[in-house]
Amino acid sequence: MGMTITEKILAAHAGKKQEAMSQVFPGELIEADLDFILGNDITAPIAISEFESVEKEKGRELDVFDKERVALVPDHFTPNKDVKSAEQCKILRDFSRKKNIKYYFKIGEMGVEHALLPEKGLVLPGDCIIGADSHTCTYGALGAFSTGVGSTDLAAAMIRGKAWFKIPETIKFVYNGTLNKWVCGKDLILYTIGDIGVDGALYKSMEFCGDVISGLEMHDRFTICNMAIEAGGKNGIIEPDKKTLDYVKNIAKRDYKIYKSDLDAKYADIREYDMSKIKPQVSLPHLPSNTKPASDVDNIQIDQVVIGSCTNGRLRDLEIAAEVLKGHKIHQYVRLIILPATQKIYADAMKKGLFDIFLESGGIISTPTCGPCLGGHMGVLAEGERCVSTTNRNFVGRMGHVKSEVYLASPAVAAASAIKGRITDPEEIKIK
Repeated sequence: MGMTITEKILAAHAGKKQEAMSQVFPGELIEADLDFILGNDITAPIAISEFESVEKEKGRELDVFDKERVALVPDHFTPNKDVKSAEQCKILRDFSRKKNIKYYFKIGEMGVEHALLPEKGLVLPGDCIIGADSHTCTYGALGAFSTGVGSTDLAAAMIRGKAWFKIPETIKFVYNGTLNKWVCGKDLILYTIGDIGVDGALYKSMEFCGDVISGLEMHDRFTICNMAIEAGGKNGIIEPDKKTLDYVKNIAKRDYKIYKSDLDAKYADIREYDMSKIKPQVSLPHLPSNTKPASDVDNIQIDQVVIGSCTNGRLRDLEIAAEVLKGHKIHQYVRLIILPATQKIYADAMKKGLFDIFLESGGIISTPTCGPCLGGHMGVLAEGERCVSTTNRNFVGRMGHVKSEVYLASPAVAAASAIKGRITDPEEIKIK
């Protein structure tokens, strides 16, 4: 029997190289070698504390398993918003210096981790990757198995370079048809989560394919895989193709391997969608699955718009927002916050003149940070306030007060809403 791309990657990293032993099956427990691991300023300090506990127990200092296969990225509360966040970041900096970790990204070099690491060529097709952050599943857009873990698992991985997994079942999601204007990867994944629910792919691999996926550029593929976790998925993954290889060919820091699903691979379910019927989507509070077309949302007034994050902070996302905003002013009572996801994206957006458009519209531009996505800083909501955001979660209190509300949307919908002061389909905006 054939295997899915996820099963093939995990089998290879579990050392099942002999033909007779090469198969893995859903539900099987394996220990897999890891190609890359990562942590941030929230999760890594706990992992570092556990790492040091092991050192104390053994009575000696330990090295990380590979100084070039670990990344520590202070991105959630940076630039440091208070003393506690400064101390968290200092733990990462001190540990990186002590262990001579190559990929520690300080202010001026850092970005939102799940945009930064692909940009740097550190996560690659065929990799087995874990990160102490649930949106580590983003790298499945490159044809890698990548998933989030807890901080103690990260500590063990830093020491051993291995992690255990239960082989997940796979659901195949097939997208066909022609995308309508303004519909993008964010709309695709929001619609999918709305269809199957936030637990519809619980501990399953979400394999995205079809003509629509083949036609998407990498920024949309990253967005789709990024939000697999919002459907409960263990990982999201897209088979590598020419676009994937074009993306990595000049930036890859090491060799990589391409895997593809077998034609006779077994799936737990296959779901097909005609994307020609889908309009720009909005996810209403307080679950990502609470979706409907933006054009069907009745006069919901908003106070803030956030465009950025590991979900939609890439250059093309900013270009789309600028296309909608150009020549318009944002609503008098709306604040618009733009967060380029990395320093490179920041510089490229500035060179392209996107910052002029954002500033002229009345928006502000932040250095790369997760900031408001998790209610950290740079856009925390007060009681009763509403925000349209290109981020990935809209749980109760996610962006501030427990009585605030977050509406998830694409950059186009977010920009249109900033202009109108209410949730808006971008078709309402006259493009100048």
